[in-house]
Amino acid sequence: MIRSQSCPICKKVLPVNSAASLATFPFCSVRCRDVDLYRWSVGKYAIVEPLDPDELALNDEQTESEDDDDYES
Repeated sequence: MIRSQSCPICKKVLPVNSAASLATFPFCSVRCRDVDLYRWSVGKYAIVEPLDPDELALNDEQTESEDDDDYES
């Protein structure tokens, strides 16, 4: 069974097919959308691990290699 989508801010369950009918999707209201925007603007959401350029390059190479393997099948 597929779980119902809920608002990430207030956890209110959204109606089925709300992506097509709600202009504020995935939020239930303009208020929740604005709360999320505020949280982003003050830095409440953050990447918690350091971004090492060498590690990022290695991850990119691995992803490209995996993508090439998919096309060979």
